[in-house]
Amino acid sequence: LESLDAIRQLPARYALALDMRDMDAMVSLFEEDVKVGKGRSGRLDLRAWMDGTLRSPFTGTSHHIGGHIIEFDDPDHARGVVYSKNEHETGDEWVIMQMMYVDEYVRSAGPDGPRWYFARRLPLYWYATDLNKPPIGDNKMRWPGTEPVEGNFHKLFPSYAEFWARDGDHGGPVAEPAPLEGFLNAMRRGQAAPRVKVRAD
Repeated sequence: LESLDAIRQLPARYALALDMRDMDAMVSLFEEDVKVGKGRSGRLDLRAWMDGTLRSPFTGTSHHIGGHIIEFDDPDHARGVVYSKNEHETGDEWVIMQMMYVDEYVRSAGPDGPRWYFARRLPLYWYATDLNKPPIGDNKMRWPGTEPVEGNFHKLFPSYAEFWARDGDHGGPVAEPAPLEGFLNAMRRGQAAPRVKVRAD
C-alpha cells in the first residue's frame, strides 16, 4: 500500500510542479538517467527540454489528474495509466485537452532512502482545441497556428478500433477477467507503444 500511495503521488506532484513552473521539482520526479529523446538523457536535459516546451506557446496551464491504474512487475518496477484533463492559455485562445499518460515507474535510491520515480511517461492525446471550438470529427489535435492532426489516445489499446470495425456485439463468450496485475497487458494485447510527437523540434 505504501508503494501504491507513493506512485499515486507522482502524477499529482508532476501536475503541480508543471503548472507552477518549478522545473527542478518536476524533473526530480524522474529517475536520474531518464531518456529525453534525440540522444539526450538525464534530469538536466529534461529540465532544458521542458523549459523550452512550456515557454511557447503556453502562458499558463492547469493539469487535472483523473483515474490512475497501477500494476507491479516486481517490488521495484511498476507501470500505470493515468488520465489527465488539461487547460492551456495560448495567446488569445484557451485550449482544452484530454489525454492519458502511459507510465513506467521505478523504485531506486533517493536522498532519504528508496523512493519511486517516473522511468518513462508516454503521452497519448485524444483532443486539443480552443474551448469555443469543440473537436468534432477527425483530427482532434487543433493547436492554434497549426494544422489539425490525429491524436493517438486510442492507439495503445486495440479494442477501440475492433469495436468500431464490427457491426454490433461479436457474439463470442465473455473473456475471463485479467489477472489483478495484468489488466493493462490484457487490454494492450501486445500492442506496441505508438510514436508520439510532443512538439515541432
